[in-house]
Amino acid sequence: MKFGLFGGARTKRSVGIEDSQGYQGFIDYVLEAERLGFHQLFMVEHHFTGQGQVSASMTLLAYLAAKTSRIRLGTGVVVLPWHNPVLVAEQAATLDLLSGGRLDFGVGKGYRKLEFDGFCVPMDEANERFNEAIDIIRKAWTTEDRFSHHGPRWNYENIVVEPAPIQRPHPPMWLAAGSYDSVRRAAREGFNLLLDQLAQVDQIIARIDAFRDECEKIGRPYNADMVAVARALQMVHSEDERNAAFETRKRVVGVIGDLARDKLADSVEQDTAPLLGLPEEVIARLKQLEAGGAENILLVDPNASVGNLRAFAAEVMPAFAPVAAAAE
Repeated sequence: MKFGLFGGARTKRSVGIEDSQGYQGFIDYVLEAERLGFHQLFMVEHHFTGQGQVSASMTLLAYLAAKTSRIRLGTGVVVLPWHNPVLVAEQAATLDLLSGGRLDFGVGKGYRKLEFDGFCVPMDEANERFNEAIDIIRKAWTTEDRFSHHGPRWNYENIVVEPAPIQRPHPPMWLAAGSYDSVRRAAREGFNLLLDQLAQVDQIIARIDAFRDECEKIGRPYNADMVAVARALQMVHSEDERNAAFETRKRVVGVIGDLARDKLADSVEQDTAPLLGLPEEVIARLKQLEAGGAENILLVDPNASVGNLRAFAAEVMPAFAPVAAAAE
């Protein structure tokens, strides 16, 4: 089993500190994650929330590319209906170049009406805009000569997109998907699959099964690294801490509830989505996921705590060490 991170920095609007401190704290968190052996980071993109979430994800990832050497750097996700796809292709290729080929390019259609309203983009146009943007970005990364594009939303005449990404034919593309139609689409269209932090364990396993089955149906080779599952990390060491963790979980679910879409349990006590509990309980939950085919776990820590990372690395990760490494 592999472990990575999902999330982003928080600024003063949400936690009462200066913006630069919020970003520096997150940078330190990622650097420690790399040192501890975490292999991947997916950075969120959100706008207009008033909660200090990262808006310029690729800018922050470019800075992290210069500060790190091994951890893969992903967008989690670029919401394509809001962006000029050629500019996105240029920025992402530049990030792939600066990171030495460590970019994971996660994309999505978006789900928060507030953000669509802020950009004056109707939500009912999300599918059409997403589909056209993906076609343009793929063309931009795989066409050596100049090309033109004339579509319902975007028009380009005789352009060449530079630089080219290091990873060929392009960086791995990850699709944030929750519905079975989206999961099957990801398999058919060559995407890797990003699964969200609110889905219950049985839902995660069912989505992985659907993705694997669709890959087999179309003859696409499948391996477990093609799926990443976000899970909230709320490891505790006492019952008092457990009660506080339940309260944090309620607050987080309230903030991102738009993503729930029938995924939530009846109560936080019955919620199988988070890694909430004593270290042995967290290990047991991860073993459930592993048995269901989830071998790439992205930790979501609402506090981006270096201490939490170190505790997880010390108390949980050894239970999933490769056999050869464990025998050394």
